[in-house]
Amino acid sequence: MSGTVSARRVAYDTLRAVHEADAYANLVLPPAIARARLSPGDAALATELTYGTLRQQGTWDAVIAVAANRPPESLDPPVRDILRLGVHQLLATRVPPHAAVNESVALTRSVAGERAVGFVNAVLRAVGKTDAATWIRRAEQAARSDDERLAVRTSHPVWVIRALRRALDDEGRAGELLELLSADNDPPRVTMTALPGLAAIPEDAEPTPFSPHGFRAPSGDPGRLVAQSQGTVRVQDEGSQLAALALAESGPIRAGERWLDLCAGPGGKTALLAARALQAQQAGTAVQLEANEVSTARAGLVRRSLEAIPLAVPVSEQDGRDRAGSAEYDRILVDAPCTGLGALRRRPEARWRKSPQDVAPLAELQRALLDAAIAGLRPGGVVAYVTCSPHLAETRDVVAAVVGRYGDSVQELDARDVLRRVSGSPLDLPAPRAGSGRAQLWPHRHGTDAMSITLLRRTG
Repeated sequence: MSGTVSARRVAYDTLRAVHEADAYANLVLPPAIARARLSPGDAALATELTYGTLRQQGTWDAVIAVAANRPPESLDPPVRDILRLGVHQLLATRVPPHAAVNESVALTRSVAGERAVGFVNAVLRAVGKTDAATWIRRAEQAARSDDERLAVRTSHPVWVIRALRRALDDEGRAGELLELLSADNDPPRVTMTALPGLAAIPEDAEPTPFSPHGFRAPSGDPGRLVAQSQGTVRVQDEGSQLAALALAESGPIRAGERWLDLCAGPGGKTALLAARALQAQQAGTAVQLEANEVSTARAGLVRRSLEAIPLAVPVSEQDGRDRAGSAEYDRILVDAPCTGLGALRRRPEARWRKSPQDVAPLAELQRALLDAAIAGLRPGGVVAYVTCSPHLAETRDVVAAVVGRYGDSVQELDARDVLRRVSGSPLDLPAPRAGSGRAQLWPHRHGTDAMSITLLRRTG
């Protein structure tokens, strides 16, 4: 089997794992590449085919519907994924058309049987006769609304487009929607963090503009930097760094404080909080950090993320709604489970995995977690409510519902002001229309995941 065929098979197998088992491509693809022993060039091809196909899946499905004259959902799932891979090669890469068609046919014969070969061959040969712009125009003609046409063009579900538009409009920035959708389809640069007090940003690296501990990975394998640092340098989005730092720097740290990361998995924010707590301890201000993660597997990731930090951090595995206790903590991070619409650059499959029906139960869980965290604060304590989603039902509405029950005993801090102090650089963070202190980061504006950060202080 040639290298390029191996790369296509790795990409195909990853797509099948994503669509059949709800796997995440970023967790499945690297070990698959290692098992296949792909060369660097073929590993790059497998990566582009996998992520490019997932990002453009909505657009390619619309093209397939026109070229095959049948809806993609009517096709056998293996054939559908082979066609998506083939169309991506034909319309979005420099792979020669004959190679894209012939290798797709060979893959079809291998995984779907001879009966599907003629169909795949005919559809891909038809697609290969015309360029991407023409196919997209044809696909847009079948759309029933402007938002459906935008969905075809930008490969976002209509409900996601509308949710993102509403979130931008909450800042008076609805005109940025096309920039945001485009940014979601741009592969992000690898961003890393050097844990404060334990590692320094490499001299040949480009510091991130906002997090004082972040940097863009220099050329080469970021895993090598992680290994050389023994874990004191790790991959972490700048928005994730800022979310943890917003809590740590929300006010002066006093001796004896207790901190809790309530939904800690996989542990990136926990590690940054631990490094900051260790710095405070070394400066004579003792801080105790605890972590909690309901999933046993993810709790294991949290423990591994803390191995490089010489600070004892107990990790419990309880339901976060029961974990916080009553009036015990000075700072609590609630990095709540969410739709993940803010991380579509890194996890493009999230846009196809979630639906509007997922929002209400997630919001109910988010309200319960935030309520439990506030109940677990001492007077004067602060909770950071964080979601990797800008959806207003998961951000603004959750906070309003919970804070409304507490009245004057909970005060919202200005998270935007805290982030500006943390970054030391200008941050374009317009105030939401409702006048809250919530900070919303954006990939098109800040180069981060679309992280929402709210800081609440318990006053009584």
